[in-house]
Amino acid sequence: MATLYRKYRPQNFEEVVGQNHIKLTLEHEIESGKIAHAYLFCGPRAVGKTTLARVFAKAINCKDRKEGAFEPCNECEICREITGGRALDIIEIDAASHTGVDNVRENIIASARVAPSRCKYKVFVIDEAHMLSISAFNALLKTIEEPPANVIFILCTTEVHKVPTTIISRCQRFDFKRISVTDIVKKLNYIVKNEGIKIDKKILEAIARQSEGHMRDAESLLGQIVSVGGKEITSEEADLVIPRSDLGEAVNLVGCLAKKDGGGGIKLINNLIDEGIDLKSFAGDLIEILRRMLLFKISPGLTQRLGLELGESLEIKINQVSQDLTAGKLIVFIERFIKAKNELKGSFIVQLPMELAVIELCAIMPAVSYPVPRPQSGGDNYSVPKGSLSGGAEKQAPAPAAEQSQGEVSGNIGMDQIIAKWNEVLAKVKQHNHSLSFILRVCRPRNINGGQLQMAFKYKFHKDRVDDPSIKSIIEKVLQQVYGLPLTVSALVDENLVLDHNGGSETAGSKPMDNGAAGAEGEEKGDGGGKNGMIDNLLKTFGGKIVS
Repeated sequence: MATLYRKYRPQNFEEVVGQNHIKLTLEHEIESGKIAHAYLFCGPRAVGKTTLARVFAKAINCKDRKEGAFEPCNECEICREITGGRALDIIEIDAASHTGVDNVRENIIASARVAPSRCKYKVFVIDEAHMLSISAFNALLKTIEEPPANVIFILCTTEVHKVPTTIISRCQRFDFKRISVTDIVKKLNYIVKNEGIKIDKKILEAIARQSEGHMRDAESLLGQIVSVGGKEITSEEADLVIPRSDLGEAVNLVGCLAKKDGGGGIKLINNLIDEGIDLKSFAGDLIEILRRMLLFKISPGLTQRLGLELGESLEIKINQVSQDLTAGKLIVFIERFIKAKNELKGSFIVQLPMELAVIELCAIMPAVSYPVPRPQSGGDNYSVPKGSLSGGAEKQAPAPAAEQSQGEVSGNIGMDQIIAKWNEVLAKVKQHNHSLSFILRVCRPRNINGGQLQMAFKYKFHKDRVDDPSIKSIIEKVLQQVYGLPLTVSALVDENLVLDHNGGSETAGSKPMDNGAAGAEGEEKGDGGGKNGMIDNLLKTFGGKIVS
């Protein structure tokens, strides 16, 4: 019994799936009678190169083809012989087993000198042409350049870069593409209807996605499923053959993130672990789904050109989920899961990086535009604002808007608001430039006027660093993220500025900003003052330790 991909191999141009840009050119050449002497079909495996070569050979040799038409009749004696592989003038050569120059001389060059016996054209279809040796290509070169009358060469290859440019330049080159999921599903649906098989469309889409654009793979996979399930195939039977696809679960996880359902997301991840799913592979599928959503948000046309094809049912589900997500949130999701994917390898609890990512994105995302980093050891001296975890985040979300509206009405923002969120500024600056966060810890926001924030530093080299345009742009970008207003910065030197032990700053007689009063009291009592206090300040500012 013939396999499905052999039984349903296309016999005319209409039946060839995809490759419309190639079919159109060949059809016009046949209609006009302007047929080239050599063709080069290159592209991925199992996308129709050899099939289209046979259809082309049949069309140009069909006896009953009408003038101005391009489709073979498939009824005349020549068409039946070519379909059955019995035509003596259609010579298919496997270059992988005929690589030498002697094989080329005997099977191609010598045979090309003999006139066609029954057909109008003698057609040589050289499959896997890149396997020919350099000497074989050189021997073939002259024959391809100036072949005898009524001889046509069709070279098929999956690795065109291995074919000499001297050969390529003498052929009409056609680049085949992978077949879309939609086109594969149409062909599979045609097969199951002819075979009288009942199968859900979702299963056909899963087969098409698994084949990754290779039609022969899709037809072979369908044949395996038919062998297991017979004439009526269920999802359970299909799952025995089709490798588990996690794209649907990836969409479900994005849905949990959109609804801020951290518990549901963690449960989904642990279910995948119980089923033996590779989390790293799942994370890759998840990032691909998020990328597709982001491309659609930017421009729907990008999805068709650059996105992964998923099939109709999954596309509908993705569109429903993505309605509640903005492009900004999708960017944050992608960045966070890329980080989680990189952390999976070294995690002693396999699913922990993914769980942490889900918790952060569900709990912290509604309150800020970018994920707030978790506190780290080393005295970073900042904390997640109260209420930023689940439940509290939604209640606090309107607060920044209220502050923005007050600022916009007055054209400015108060120093109380600046100081209240200064630790958040330090945390975000640290994500962009680690050393810059230490410099800002020893400054004091002095004044704000007309959208310009004035910062005081004790040392001139700190001021010079902040005045650098690239550094200033980082600070201004972070200020806009935190306060929601386009603020500019200016720096000045205040030699009377006193640094406390915790790296904070204060002017003489003023109250420390956020680092507690202990450091200031210690200086007043002389516990850390004088020379030792200066050393402590330098160590805090520049990092390091005393070695002797």
